[in-house]
Amino acid sequence: MKAIMLVAGYATRLYPLTENMPKGLLQLNGKTIIDYAFEKLEKIQEIDEAILVSNHKFYKHFVDWANQYQGRIKLTVLDDGTTSNDNRLGAIGDIQFSIDQCKIDDDVMVLASDNYFTFQLSDYYNFFKQKHSDCILGCEFDDLDYLAHNFGVAILDKDGRVKDMVEKPGVALSNVGIWAIYIYTKDTIKMIKQYLAEGNSKDAPGNFPSWLCHKKPVYAYLFQGECYDIGTIKVYNELNDKLTNNSTK
Repeated sequence: MKAIMLVAGYATRLYPLTENMPKGLLQLNGKTIIDYAFEKLEKIQEIDEAILVSNHKFYKHFVDWANQYQGRIKLTVLDDGTTSNDNRLGAIGDIQFSIDQCKIDDDVMVLASDNYFTFQLSDYYNFFKQKHSDCILGCEFDDLDYLAHNFGVAILDKDGRVKDMVEKPGVALSNVGIWAIYIYTKDTIKMIKQYLAEGNSKDAPGNFPSWLCHKKPVYAYLFQGECYDIGTIKVYNELNDKLTNNSTK
């Protein structure tokens, strides 16, 4: 299995913190956001390589990070050549870019670089192996209005199969929100090119499983634990304070 980490965004909502530093390399209690994710990726023995796809502006930042990385997973850092939000490839465009550049022919776990989470990715991977199908990651929300305006929302059947999924629908279709960590089979990876060729959106990685669930089985793994989408300075500061305070108790 390969891991693709999407690190090519410009995180303008986090300015000035991210004007000269990519969001994934912001520090949380002395470690970068992606350090926390890689600690959990390392526990999945089947993952032998992680591809970080960066924009041109921050490419060297991620090369420097990779050069000091001491884990067992092989790291490959790609420069997608983009320089701003105006010419970015989009999350799904970057996934296809990674597939093309690295000639990926394996199952793939796709991760955004701006999530901090406490559950184990290995549990999610074991669910994928059990289902032998593409998987998305979700949890149940109490605040349905917040869910409907900030997340993809999935409708599941009794077995956890995704019947429908809509990105930020505005009105909650269910109480299940989807986070930006996906696991796709090697056969499904080949379908991203078809998805893009049909003129579908290159942005928001959840748009692909929204399309995919109507073509083949996709299952939702509902995690237990905490997950934070670090999209604003407020969320970043609150999470950093929480982790710092917990570590000093």
